[in-house]
Amino acid sequence: MRASVGLLLLVLLPLLPCVPGLPFYNGFYYSPSGRNLGNGHGEGLFNGVKLVVETPEETLFTHQGTSVTLPCRYHYKPALVSPRPVRIKWWKLSENGAPEQDVLVSIGQRQRSFGDYQGRVHLLQDRELEASLELQDLQPEDSGRYRCEVIDGLEDESGVVELELRGVVFPYQPSQGRYKLNFPKAQQACEEQDAVVASFEQLFRAWEEGLDWCNAGWLEDGSVQYPITLPREPCGGLGLAPGVRSYGPRHHRLSRYDVFCFTAALKGQVYYLEHPEKLTLTEAREACREDGAHIAKVGQLFAAWKFRGLDHCDAGWLADGSARYPVAHPRPNCGPPEPGVRSFGFPDPQSRSYGVYCYRQR
Repeated sequence: MRASVGLLLLVLLPLLPCVPGLPFYNGFYYSPSGRNLGNGHGEGLFNGVKLVVETPEETLFTHQGTSVTLPCRYHYKPALVSPRPVRIKWWKLSENGAPEQDVLVSIGQRQRSFGDYQGRVHLLQDRELEASLELQDLQPEDSGRYRCEVIDGLEDESGVVELELRGVVFPYQPSQGRYKLNFPKAQQACEEQDAVVASFEQLFRAWEEGLDWCNAGWLEDGSVQYPITLPREPCGGLGLAPGVRSYGPRHHRLSRYDVFCFTAALKGQVYYLEHPEKLTLTEAREACREDGAHIAKVGQLFAAWKFRGLDHCDAGWLADGSARYPVAHPRPNCGPPEPGVRSFGFPDPQSRSYGVYCYRQR
């Protein structure tokens, strides 16, 4: 009889993950009853006691390279006389077509982090009923919504924390010209400029702040869109209201457009290198190295303009071979009357018509 029961268990155990209503997460099963799907707090009732998980309703804003604490606390109603063992899970929610990402699971003092979060996250356990997560060395792709879940036996409750990195959206096209990037190449282009492909929310916020650009570009979700603040004939016509125009989703490999990149505030310093002569592109790279720095990337120049107020009327080489200059305070003989990063495109690399912008890590 015991042998038959043992054999039955061996057959049934592998099938447990497939049983409806019995979710499997990181090595343990639990009931999903009472799950909270919004910001704020969730409550679950068991044995006359409520499990309550609290997270902030407001979005947390921070900068690239810093650390941030995602607050999450839980308690019971009525309060328990003695603490109960719980399991805590953090994960990043699916957004703009990106899959969910496990961040951290904790059982008692044991913690396990996952993927790109390994070595950058840990659970704060300096107080009872604490489930807050510290996330270090923030990167642009860390922006998003994170769920904190507390599991007590067969009951679980959760709350959501929204994290947003302050940054700037900029349109980008390669040296080959307009509409040359499929989606993988667009991702690569942004990464090479110390940036990521912008989300729709980031582009929309940039449009609200005045971004006006007539070339369509890829976004993080694989759609192609462009922001217009001043309707005009070449950009969709005069009959359409200002807004973010959309071409909808496009084929990731066959379709080709520009791209909108997003870069967050940087820790280092971007500066125009004072040099007695104008430089070729190769000489510009070497000049930055001799100064203990590297030639700046496009995303770094935009971040320095946006968040450090970098303002210089001389055009300089950048790492991608383009020549640009940042203007925070428009003035005569320094380009258009609006603040921005001006571009001279991609000049002949042998041209000695430009200086150089360097980046020094702090």
